[in-house]
Amino acid sequence: MLFQPHLLAEVRDRFHHVERCPFQGPRVFFENAGGSLTLKSVVARTAELQAIPDNQGRSNMASAALGEIIAQGRADMMAMFGANSGTVFIGETGTELLGRLIRNATWASSGRQLIGSALEHPATYSAARRWADLAGKTYRQVPFDVATSVVGVDHYEPALGPDIAVATIIHASPVTGMHVDVGAIAARIRAAAPDSYIIVDGIQHAAHGSIDVEAYDIDGYVVSGYKLFSRHNYGVAWVSDRLATAPHDQLLGAPADVWELGTRDTSAYACCSEVVRYLEWLGSQSVGGPVPSAQDRPASRALLEAAAVAIRGHEHGIVEAMLWGTGGLPGLADLEAVSVVGPVASEHRSGMVSFEIEGLAATDVVDRLNADGVRTHARRSDYYSAGVLQPLGIDSCVRASAAHYNSVAEVEQLLATVNRLAGA
Repeated sequence: MLFQPHLLAEVRDRFHHVERCPFQGPRVFFENAGGSLTLKSVVARTAELQAIPDNQGRSNMASAALGEIIAQGRADMMAMFGANSGTVFIGETGTELLGRLIRNATWASSGRQLIGSALEHPATYSAARRWADLAGKTYRQVPFDVATSVVGVDHYEPALGPDIAVATIIHASPVTGMHVDVGAIAARIRAAAPDSYIIVDGIQHAAHGSIDVEAYDIDGYVVSGYKLFSRHNYGVAWVSDRLATAPHDQLLGAPADVWELGTRDTSAYACCSEVVRYLEWLGSQSVGGPVPSAQDRPASRALLEAAAVAIRGHEHGIVEAMLWGTGGLPGLADLEAVSVVGPVASEHRSGMVSFEIEGLAATDVVDRLNADGVRTHARRSDYYSAGVLQPLGIDSCVRASAAHYNSVAEVEQLLATVNRLAGA
C-alpha cells in the first residue's frame, strides 16, 4: 500500500538530495540499488563524531561516551539482523566483509566443496572461487531459473551433500531485483551438510525487507551502509557463535570472537543506530504508538518489522506503477518496444524493474533519461553483471531501482521519457 501523502512528505524530508542533485540540479532518483539516499541524521552524526579526537578504551569521559555509542550501535545492529546470538562487527565495505567471512569459513571447515549460484554478485563467487582454489577445495556454481530470475532449493539440490564446506546465498539480485527464499535454501543445505558454513549476501535486500538470521539458521549475513540509508566506507557483518570463534585475523591475546582490527570509526556505529532509529520511527507510523526510548531498546524489533512491511507495501505500489502505468501513461509492461527482465508479475520482485527498449542501447537510454532528469543505471556484461545477464540471454539492461521515498509522480517522469523513446 502506498504511503499517504503526509507520511511520504515526512519520509522524504528525512533524506538529503531527494529532488535535486547538487551537481545536476532537479532530478528523480531511481538508482537506489547503486546506493540509497542518505539520512540527514546520518550526515549530522558523522560530522559530530568525526570531530572528536578521543579514542575508545581510555580513562576519560569522552572515551567512555564513545564506548557507549559503540555498544548501542552493536545492540542496534543485532536488532536489525534479528539476532539473539553471534556477534556483529564493522568492516571496510560489504564486499570486503563477504570476502573475509568466506575465506575464514573455507579454512575452518573440513568439507571439500564450496557452492553458490549464478545469481550472485561477484563479491561472493569471486571470494569462493579464490579460497576454494587456495585451500585445495572445489567450487560449484548452480544455475538460477532464467524464467523467474530466482534461485531456489531445487537449483541447489543437485550440488548438495555432506562434504559441503561453505555455501553462499544472495538474498536479492542487484541486476533483476528478485529476492529469494533464504530460509528454505539454508534449511536444505543444513540438512544435507549440518557442519557447513552458510554465508548470505544481504546487501541488495536490506533496504527493502526484514532480516531474521535466527530463523534462517545461517552463519553469516552482510549489509553495506551506503545501500541502507547511510554512507560509504563501512559494511556490517553478523556471524554465528560458531563462525565468530573460527580462526581469523586478529591481534594476539584478543577475545576469540573479535573480528575488528585496530581502532574503529565510532561514527559508523552511530550511523547504524541512526538508521535503526529512523526505521523505528517509520514502523511506529504504521502500527501507532511511540518510538521506544533509549532505555527500552528491545521493543525496537517489532517496529523494525513493521517498517519492513510498510516499505515493501509502498515499493510494491511504485513498481506496479512502473509496470502498468500511471498518470495516463502506459507502463513498461504495456509498451511493445519494451522488454522487462524477469516475469512481470512476481512475488519475488523487490523495488526494481530492469528493462530493455528495442533498438536502443541501455547506456543510451540511461543517458536520455538522465538528460530528462531521471537517474537510472545500465547493467552490462562486465565482471559485475555478466554472470546474471548471460544466462538471461541479454547483453545489457536499464535498471530503475526504487526506494520507499520515491513517489508516483516520479514514476510518471520516468514513464514519460520511456514512452517517447519507445515510440508510444
